[in-house]
Amino acid sequence: MIGVDWGTTSLRAYRLGADGRARDRLDRPGGILTVAPGGFPAALQDAIGPWLAAGERHVLLCGMVGSRQGWVEAPYLRCPAGPAEIAAATIAIPFDGAECRLVPGLTTEDAAGIPDVMRGEETKLVALAESLGTALACLPGTHSKWARLEDGRVTGFTTHMTGETFAALSEHTILARTSTDGPDVPEAFARGVDRARQPGGLLHHLFGARTLHLMDRLAQAETRSFLSGLLIGHEIAAAAADARQVHLASAAHLAALYAAALARNGIAVTQHDPDLVAQGLARIGRDLGWV
Repeated sequence: MIGVDWGTTSLRAYRLGADGRARDRLDRPGGILTVAPGGFPAALQDAIGPWLAAGERHVLLCGMVGSRQGWVEAPYLRCPAGPAEIAAATIAIPFDGAECRLVPGLTTEDAAGIPDVMRGEETKLVALAESLGTALACLPGTHSKWARLEDGRVTGFTTHMTGETFAALSEHTILARTSTDGPDVPEAFARGVDRARQPGGLLHHLFGARTLHLMDRLAQAETRSFLSGLLIGHEIAAAAADARQVHLASAAHLAALYAAALARNGIAVTQHDPDLVAQGLARIGRDLGWV
């Protein structure tokens, strides 16, 4: 089968063998926002045509391709959900030359009844859930996901706009005037993580990043790292306050930051290969009878 993770800015595809392992892969630009109306079948054919010509007849899509801005909007599946429920909720898409199905995103609600959603990350979580059993997983990013895994299923999750908030604050607010781009400063990052555990709340703490600089207690080269630690520290306080261990899957730079912040909060960390999409798609494909 072929698994495709089609996001906003890029397309990744995997040719999966009968054992579920990736035999070949491609990674290319051409996210969903670059596809003209009605152009999705041709764009997919252009990407995976050689594999189809080689005999592949099943294609499983995940990611923002299933959003309102994508090919077909796939309804969100309510948690708890595992590979069997996700497979049963996939959407058939007409596509010449292969059976093509679309993975739904997941949705849950917090204690106040406010909805949360994910689209694409569910495939990574399915892969983690299969091997971990009961665990707390973190997928850092622009919108970080913290998910509760139990018996191979995603039972709930929360989303934190940490990455996007960091970009907005460090580039488009007064804090941009007191910081400079440059290498990470681990000491300043740790200082921000520690500050997040102190009273006052995030909004007050954010202004403190400016006043520390004004009073010559935080160098301009340290402000971005301090801000990063502050935001990640608040995220951890909200998502993992009572956790003893977190399973982390992310690109190397973010993984290192989150691992350091978690350790500073006394939480054990197990890091996983961030390229879990192929494994998750193969797991869902198994319930579809494709692998």
